[in-house]
Amino acid sequence: MDAKTDLNTLDLGIGGMTCASCVARVERALNKVSGVHDAAVNLATESARITWRGEEDMVPLLRRAVRDAGYEPRAPEAAIDAADASPWAGFAPVGIGLLLCAPLVLPMLLMPFGIHWMPPAWVQFLLATPVQFWLGARFYRAGWHALRAGTGNMDLLVAIGTSAAWAMSVWLWLFSPHGEHGGLYFESAAVVVTLVLLGKWLEARAKRQTTAAIRALHALRPELAHLIDVDGGETDIPVDELRPGDRLAVRPGERVPADGRVLEGATQVDESMLTGEPLPVGKRVDDRLTGGSINGEGRVVVEVTAAGSESVLANIIRLVEDAQAGKAPVQRLVDKVSAVFVPLVILIGLATFGLWLYLDAGIETAVMRAVAVLVIACPCALGLATPTAIMAGTGVAAKFGILIKDAEALEIAHRVRTVAFDKTGTLTRGRPRLLAFSPAPEVDADAALALAASLQGGSEHPLARAVIEAARARGLELEAPREVLAVPGRGTQGRVGERPLLLGSLRWMGELGAALDALPVPPDARAATLSVLAESGAPGAAPRALALLVFGDEPKSEAREAIAQLHAAGIRTVMISGDNRAAAEAMARRLGMDPDAGEVMAEVLPGDKADAVKRLKAGGHVVAMVGDGVNDAPALAAADVGMAMGSGTDVAMHAAGITLMRGDLRLVAAALDISHRTVAKIRQNLFWAFIYNVIGIPLAALGYLSPVLAGAAMALSSVSVTSNALLLRRWRSPVASGYGDRLSGSRSRLPL
Repeated sequence: MDAKTDLNTLDLGIGGMTCASCVARVERALNKVSGVHDAAVNLATESARITWRGEEDMVPLLRRAVRDAGYEPRAPEAAIDAADASPWAGFAPVGIGLLLCAPLVLPMLLMPFGIHWMPPAWVQFLLATPVQFWLGARFYRAGWHALRAGTGNMDLLVAIGTSAAWAMSVWLWLFSPHGEHGGLYFESAAVVVTLVLLGKWLEARAKRQTTAAIRALHALRPELAHLIDVDGGETDIPVDELRPGDRLAVRPGERVPADGRVLEGATQVDESMLTGEPLPVGKRVDDRLTGGSINGEGRVVVEVTAAGSESVLANIIRLVEDAQAGKAPVQRLVDKVSAVFVPLVILIGLATFGLWLYLDAGIETAVMRAVAVLVIACPCALGLATPTAIMAGTGVAAKFGILIKDAEALEIAHRVRTVAFDKTGTLTRGRPRLLAFSPAPEVDADAALALAASLQGGSEHPLARAVIEAARARGLELEAPREVLAVPGRGTQGRVGERPLLLGSLRWMGELGAALDALPVPPDARAATLSVLAESGAPGAAPRALALLVFGDEPKSEAREAIAQLHAAGIRTVMISGDNRAAAEAMARRLGMDPDAGEVMAEVLPGDKADAVKRLKAGGHVVAMVGDGVNDAPALAAADVGMAMGSGTDVAMHAAGITLMRGDLRLVAAALDISHRTVAKIRQNLFWAFIYNVIGIPLAALGYLSPVLAGAAMALSSVSVTSNALLLRRWRSPVASGYGDRLSGSRSRLPL
């Protein structure tokens, strides 16, 4: 249950769906269950995600609703297990159909060579009937369930169309004087059924490839772990039994079974499947290890810190599955079209039949024209157009360390025209150093620095750590502070000994009325981050400034290149910083940003970052926010697309729609690029899905397509849509350095 929303969530596998109409019917059945908040069904993953409110166990009711709708409820893992099957799994019915159809199709192929031969009618009947009613039984079952539910689907269209062709052939054979020798349509019915089965098999095979990312992530999890007992011995246990605090031995070449920290030993670890970075990372005592990464040459002893569903790998799998199970906003249009598609096609088929009868073309011609209309219609291509592209796009993005939380973030990201960056820890390394410490006249520098470091003793803020490190480097003794209080966006106050102290920004000191003129200002201090140590005076009196602290932070090595990539794509960049304007603008210029063009928002309090993002969004601008800290979470949520650095806090990653597993800022351009390409595939797929029907149905109605050609076109439409989506698997991240042979092929650019 989601504690914030009080909603329960269930992922349920759905067997037997064939087209977008099936998706709509399952969703209606699930949403009718009392208490269900929302149900989203995905044709590509053959699964449903259902949310409901309350404590009631809804699972039996939901499974029954799926079964009553004519489908098979099953565990969602079944789709992943099925994906591991042989590439030829499920081909037997197709192969049998092709063998039975061969004697019916061969004479048609010989006709252009002047050879006119056709098996007797009874042979055609014996060959076509098993195809129609045995191999094609699935179409009758699914079509019957659709009729019972008062809807239609692809199976119903195929069942009606091929049954009409088969029945007319039997009627002509038995009652027409020419039926014994020719003019039958058994081959049309049999070949259409076989072609549709072939198309569904190819489609299923292609869909299995779209789940490759999920299967690869599941494969990272080893089956066994070497547990070290109290006597120092090793026992192999299933990883499912691991608990925080367990001590494990990880041997060279093995995968790390769970998240942990190194207790003994040193090694190199390959984390490429988790972060997209193939270069080995050195690990020593107290360093953290991520479950699923590959240990290098050294044996290490690891203490488990998180296992099972709480591990980083489990969270990554959950994020990718969430994105692939979700629906993009564009899918709503497809759902509306699919809801009326099958009834509309049946009406067009009936109108075609009536029109040709009216034109005195004969009942045979009228039936075959109507059959061609029913067979060429393809709602399954509409249902697959969006989810297959999303699955392929999110899967390949995860391979390169870009985790996309939901389909909506993926679809919106391609429209981003402004990217706002938090400064500290995002654009910069987040490890500032104390560059200068300038005490006021008659103030002892070491004593003042000791006071400043003591006051910051319990803080994890990067500036606080810099002060403490500087004091320890001088060998100063520190005291434990008392009554410490953090003032958000301003600084810290508390007592060291009996002295009431304040340490914070120039802005805060100005608000308090502290006199800062006496503080000596080092050269270039205006381009650095400044803080002031002050001592509180009597109640109502202004504090006395004791020293000026000058901090410096280095930009990340790839930050300037990342900014340049975005500028080259026509995307505006903005830096949001709590620093004084001079320091913020100096850093912006080092990164290639233009403060004069409004690309710097300085002296922004943490609580005001979300408002800053909202100002950037004014006028309909689509804004992405990139951050890593707890105080960035509101801004990440306020942006159209939030991007959290994977090296940052869990709070930031929870608020963001996209997580960049490495701290490499060039992944921002890569995330926008894969969004652009995925949306392009969705549009291409929808175009092909619609164009097949918009062009094919009229051609079939006018008699330009035979049922066999119509069946082939219908099967091809689903396969082409799925195959087009699979082209996204060839995408390579624009981040060139460190990828080695991964980028040996064509490089992706950012054509926004």
